[in-house]
Amino acid sequence: MMDRDRNKTLLLELQRAAGTGNGCCADCGEPDPEWASYKLGIFICLNCSGIHRNLPQISRVKSLRLDFWENDLIEFMKKHGNLCAKAKYEAKVPPYYYIPQSCDCLVLKEQWIRAKYEREEFVATRVCQDPCSAGSREGFLWKRGREGRQFQKRRFLLSAREGLMKYYTKESRGPKAIISIETLNAMFQTEKIHHAHGLQITYNTDGQTRNLFVYHESGKEIVDWFNAIRAARYHYLRTTFPTVPELELIPRITRKYVKEGYMEKTGPKQKEAFKVRWFCLDSQERNLMYFKNPLDAFAQGQVFIGKRDEGYEVRAGLPQAVRVKKRKPAITVVTPVREFVFICENDREQREWIDALAGVMAQPLTGHRHRKGGNREMSTRECRCSEASVPLQNLA
Repeated sequence: MMDRDRNKTLLLELQRAAGTGNGCCADCGEPDPEWASYKLGIFICLNCSGIHRNLPQISRVKSLRLDFWENDLIEFMKKHGNLCAKAKYEAKVPPYYYIPQSCDCLVLKEQWIRAKYEREEFVATRVCQDPCSAGSREGFLWKRGREGRQFQKRRFLLSAREGLMKYYTKESRGPKAIISIETLNAMFQTEKIHHAHGLQITYNTDGQTRNLFVYHESGKEIVDWFNAIRAARYHYLRTTFPTVPELELIPRITRKYVKEGYMEKTGPKQKEAFKVRWFCLDSQERNLMYFKNPLDAFAQGQVFIGKRDEGYEVRAGLPQAVRVKKRKPAITVVTPVREFVFICENDREQREWIDALAGVMAQPLTGHRHRKGGNREMSTRECRCSEASVPLQNLA
């Protein structure tokens, strides 16, 4: 019993020790990990420990507090630790490769862990692929039909060298869509697509944002596709804007929406009936888009979110002239030319939407899209010529 208590105390001290990196999960960065792999000598969180359990030839896990730790295992943990493992297993992580965080979906974390420890893809002896090569890929993905709900197998072709992504419906015909890597984006949407490997691909076509929803049965395959898209995007940004520092390029490779969810909206007269719509806030494009259904190919409309010092504001509650029967929390988005009124599902959603919108309003407009003229609700048909791009090199 004395050894058990002593070793537990030693482990917890080692987890908190400065300069070891042990205070956060070695794989996803979650603070205060309470599990450890005694085969790799790393401290990990509960969620990542579940992934490690599926790699018994590579890793063996124990709880810092609940399991008994033998003296030799304590000594092994002392000699290793998270920073030591990082130096070995993350020696050559490419700049475009997505390193998951604790909030990311399971498939991203699982494939990151397998890539590091099982396949040893990033050890110092590995030769790294250049972004142009890594950003080239061909294969089949299950794609959701634009009109129907069924997923069908489609051939996708990604070429960083050509700066294009294409997909085909029939082998005998040309590509169904030719997508410029300049506007290409990808994000995992496992809950939205209702598949553990669900990926949302977006791009601009005729001034509108087009959504593609895809998946693959293999977790490795879909994550490889995601990182290939990131490699192609990185190649495009690096060659197009060679003087921009890498730290400014990395966040622009791909992005998630700041906030998504259902709200109710009314029309421009604020007397129309409120209708439930799915909203997505894109902080980089500064657009609040809304859809009839979450998996629609195109938005029904969008609202540009400018800066606070240019007359944009988000408030809790309704404008004085608006009356609604439902006693639900509301928000009002104020623009220079009109007010947009939305009803949220609950108080928590109201706070999250207010914080997300206020965060976008606080962002500088430099290096972004500027709207010509005043702001109003834009249908997808009206979005084609409404914005002008500012080059990325103006960010410096």
